[in-house]
Amino acid sequence: MVKLSVIVPFYNVQQYAPDTLRSLKANAREDFEFILVDDCSRDGTPGILARAERELPGAVLVRHEQNGGLATARNTGIDRARGEYLTFLDGDDWLAPGYFRQLVGAIEELGVDFLRTDHVQCTARARQVHRVPVGRRNQVLNPREAILPADRSTSVDYAFAWAGVYHRRLVDKGLLHFTDGLRTAEDRPWIWKLHREAESFAAVSLLGVFYRRGVASSLTQIGDVRQLDFIRAFDQVIAETAADRDADALLPKAVRTYCAIISHHLGSIERFEPAVAKKLKSLSAAALRRMPQDVLDEALDSMDVQRATKLRRLRRRPVAAGAAA
Repeated sequence: MVKLSVIVPFYNVQQYAPDTLRSLKANAREDFEFILVDDCSRDGTPGILARAERELPGAVLVRHEQNGGLATARNTGIDRARGEYLTFLDGDDWLAPGYFRQLVGAIEELGVDFLRTDHVQCTARARQVHRVPVGRRNQVLNPREAILPADRSTSVDYAFAWAGVYHRRLVDKGLLHFTDGLRTAEDRPWIWKLHREAESFAAVSLLGVFYRRGVASSLTQIGDVRQLDFIRAFDQVIAETAADRDADALLPKAVRTYCAIISHHLGSIERFEPAVAKKLKSLSAAALRRMPQDVLDEALDSMDVQRATKLRRLRRRPVAAGAAA
């Protein structure tokens, strides 16, 4: 019986993949499997993964014939996973030795659907600990109750799929897969779905994932059209939350978060290619008009004047017919 399946997508990360794979080896156990998904890499990554398939205990290598993006690669891994528990790692990040043993021990002790953990963000030589925004640790909690309040950072804002571990019953219920084809913000609809529909979760003060920031090939560093998939991702969050039984309570949080993300991208618009920057404004204006307007008005009234003014001005911007991400 496989206890833990670790799903690791790789795409053009030949510089970092050896560190990632060494850290997986330092976490190997006879009942762990490592599903390495090569998302059609064009650099030296495939050769590195071919060696890992031979040398890493429990390694399973899967290759995509076409690049599908992170969400699709993770789904490939989920479909191949045999473990009682599943977790994720990105191909340019790494782990502390023995971390997965502690992670499995924590979720088995608490008996929850999913577990959320802290992580270390690494930018060049700088290290910064990021905590799950959940005050009560090592307690079984109701995921729905952790979505709110709307005006504070909550667990749905901490969307990192690799910062936790998930029971197989979430796969069986159709809750663990990502929206195929999303190139960025793929974890936003995913984390909202988990918090709306799973039955239990917990947060633990366990550090072991090292998240590498500033990688040149990362979409967070690239200002091309793939970044605009955040519009599709948050449209999905809004649509699914609007259909929820507690829509009146939850929509203000979803709308406010969507507005904050739009404002964030507008605030760094200079990093986008000119045509993409223009499309960002157009798509964002259309998105604001699609939101429930009464809820949007309340969200804008609760935001600081500078951001609210910028978004109100954008909402009045003329929008081309059929504007969509």
